[in-house]
Amino acid sequence: MTTTLLRGRLLSFHRAPLSLADSQSYLYEEDGGLLIEDGLIAAVGPYADIKAKAAADLAEIDHRPHLILPGFIDMHLHFPQMQVIASYAANLLEWLNTYTFPEECRFVESAHAQRIATHFYDELIRHGTTTAVAYCSVHKASADAFFAEAMKRNMRMVGGKVMMDRNAPQGLLDTPEMGYDETRQVITEWHGKGRNHVAITPRFAITSTPAQMEATAALAREFPDLHIQTHLSENHDEIKFTCELYPEAIDYTDIYARYGLLGPKSLFGHAIHLSEREADVMSETGSVAVHCPTSNLFLGSGLFPLKALARREKPVRIGVATDIGGGSSYSMLKTMDEAYKIQQLLGERLNPLESYYLMTRGNAEALSLADRIGTLDPGTEADLIVLDAAATPAMALKLEAVKTLPEELFLLQTMGDDRAVAETYVAGVASKAGLR
Repeated sequence: MTTTLLRGRLLSFHRAPLSLADSQSYLYEEDGGLLIEDGLIAAVGPYADIKAKAAADLAEIDHRPHLILPGFIDMHLHFPQMQVIASYAANLLEWLNTYTFPEECRFVESAHAQRIATHFYDELIRHGTTTAVAYCSVHKASADAFFAEAMKRNMRMVGGKVMMDRNAPQGLLDTPEMGYDETRQVITEWHGKGRNHVAITPRFAITSTPAQMEATAALAREFPDLHIQTHLSENHDEIKFTCELYPEAIDYTDIYARYGLLGPKSLFGHAIHLSEREADVMSETGSVAVHCPTSNLFLGSGLFPLKALARREKPVRIGVATDIGGGSSYSMLKTMDEAYKIQQLLGERLNPLESYYLMTRGNAEALSLADRIGTLDPGTEADLIVLDAAATPAMALKLEAVKTLPEELFLLQTMGDDRAVAETYVAGVASKAGLR
């Protein structure tokens, strides 16, 4: 049995914080000890207590004065879009047609998919992201590369072969039958292997015919425990075009509802421009709206009403994500920096405790995986990050004026990036050191 004791300042959330003063919502240990046994968290608490109960000869790593948190979780990004990031375009549909679709065509080649997969996981680890929910391309080879690399790194990852049979280049189209058959193959070969989760992944209603949506519905019925991921109400032109393609539907959300694709494990990227009716349906079905702030700003898609959706009489479940490559940063810290600014523009406040809850336990709850990841609770998987609030000279200077934990978290969120991630642990194994 491999046993390691980490020492540092520990932070983990019990539930969503109600305010900056809500110290009951989280665990904070100024001098904490975290015992890891065979990839799981065995004990957590004051360092002196944990040390006293641990074996005398165990390996010990002192991360003081840094913060030790659960690893970040990224709820929505595109594995084939690493070379699409930072592409100049006017809006979502132009960006897709000019840059994204041509790039994704390259993922028919296994060697290219494998090369990008290596870089993709390196960047996640470098930025402190230990679990992500990713879209592969339409090609099964891309999903194979994605899940093989996840197993190699022993990371808990969610991903899916994209299904799309219209409104894209020929090299990116499958058929309803092919999308169904290849998704089934990916499920058989990869779901539950290592720490892999396969998601049923119709890209969005624009790129799937009704026949393909029927095939997606069949998969959802056959595999009710799997996640479903797609896009919803990101851009006004997209919404208009989508509703023209499905004139029988009440609205965009109703298209997915008609095929049985709403539910507690359904993840809808963006969901910026929901009507009250749509928000009610999302709430009633337990579906998740995934906020992608850097992408929304980069593509000019709109301002996601995070606080308004959360405080509705029928609240909508919410996750947060980078949305690489429409998103402009792999960092969940930068993601929440932009999320804060969006709420400011909407006349709302997003306090730093809420931001860190969302990046960790909140996203784990949105994924229905909080029993495994997203906290420092004993028995959960030791996916952890170590954050250094003095990682750059400018941060160190600001840190001199910081007096409270929320102020330190806000400093990290506003000024931090991959340099602020001192270490990333995946199932108890330090993984960032080899990337430096």
